[in-house]
Amino acid sequence: MTADMRGEKRSPNDFALWKKSKPGEPSWQSPWSLGRPGWHIECSAMASAICGPYLDIHTGGVDLKFPHHDNEIAQSEAHFGNPEWVKYFLHSGHLTIAGCKMSKSLKNFVSIQEALSKYSARQLRFGFLLHSWRDTLDYSQNTMDSALQYEKLFNEFFLNVKDATRNATKNTTFDTFTKWSDHELGLNKKLIKAQENVHLALCDNIDTRTALDVLRDLVTSANIYLRERKPPNQSLLYDVGIYVTKILNVFGTTPVLPKIGFPTSSESSGCTEDVVLPYVSILAEFRDKVRFEAINIKATKILKDCDQIRDEILPSVGVRLEDKDDGSSAVKLVDKETLQKEKEAKKRLEQEKALEKEKKKAELAAAQATKDAQKKIPPSEMFKGETDKYSKFDEKGFPILDTEGKEISKGQIKKLQKLYQAQEKKYAEFLASQS
Repeated sequence: MTADMRGEKRSPNDFALWKKSKPGEPSWQSPWSLGRPGWHIECSAMASAICGPYLDIHTGGVDLKFPHHDNEIAQSEAHFGNPEWVKYFLHSGHLTIAGCKMSKSLKNFVSIQEALSKYSARQLRFGFLLHSWRDTLDYSQNTMDSALQYEKLFNEFFLNVKDATRNATKNTTFDTFTKWSDHELGLNKKLIKAQENVHLALCDNIDTRTALDVLRDLVTSANIYLRERKPPNQSLLYDVGIYVTKILNVFGTTPVLPKIGFPTSSESSGCTEDVVLPYVSILAEFRDKVRFEAINIKATKILKDCDQIRDEILPSVGVRLEDKDDGSSAVKLVDKETLQKEKEAKKRLEQEKALEKEKKKAELAAAQATKDAQKKIPPSEMFKGETDKYSKFDEKGFPILDTEGKEISKGQIKKLQKLYQAQEKKYAEFLASQS
């Protein structure tokens, strides 16, 4: 490219429409040189080749807003003679790692594969949903801790609803009319309000964080209802569970399945629960009866066997059994890996409690040993070791001069006398214990 050609730029602020290719770069023949399109025209040309002279929505990172997108608009509107090449730009926020931009120099790159080795796809999606799409998304321990809490909240709710509605079939069915009390009316009102607020949140620039908060509040209300209302209204609980599942399905955290909640990893056709639960429920009811009789006759060995079924055997096949206050059991199908992690966490907690107990025991023993050792000291010797405070003592070992050779003040003497008298009693107790 000649010097004259390089000098055709009318303004230093103009961007390149065509660039000379460097060795190894793609290149095409042109009237100016063997080269390639500039970055801005490259993108707008490809978009227009596929979508035509008008775009409804153009997305990209917020860092591309200027100059890249502005330059795309300028050249495309000039080329097509169209004053509105793009109707809406959606500029997404940056991704940071623990508050810092990903950088090779900081060595804080996290690949998708690495993230998925630590968290599930659902957990990562919850992490994304907790941020506005246009704000900076910070991938950090705090973010993922919050995501895990939301996942656990929803999952436990789904399991509780499934268990409650399954047991409720003994008393109510979808075909039986049951008069609603204030409990049902209150929960239904909160469901309707939640539906309105989720809709408003999603209409407000797709505010997924607020939508999740609304669902969280609805789930909290439903959990309170479950605790206070025995038996619960099956139809109402089902409606709440289905609605929460539906919205989470919209967010991509649940697959398209015609039932409540998250599937277990073993579910491929979505019918595992329907097939397995009846059999597990029969086993749980039999265990409840055995456990009840064992408690009455204080059969410790049988109770331990019942605990082993709950704590060891069923979790190994993806079943969580929870003993209730009324003697019945809640049956929940959970991913085996999740149950294994729960078991490990419980074991860790028990070990930590045991270590803490041993630590406190050792501290108490050390304190008692110090106390016992203190009793063995004669009152005449108790102050003589404190040479950093006193320089002279009387015939009873009582301080009379401080380190500067000054007499001990009357106020200090009173305090020391009380300590001296207390030590006399302790020493007398020690001598009495030796006789």
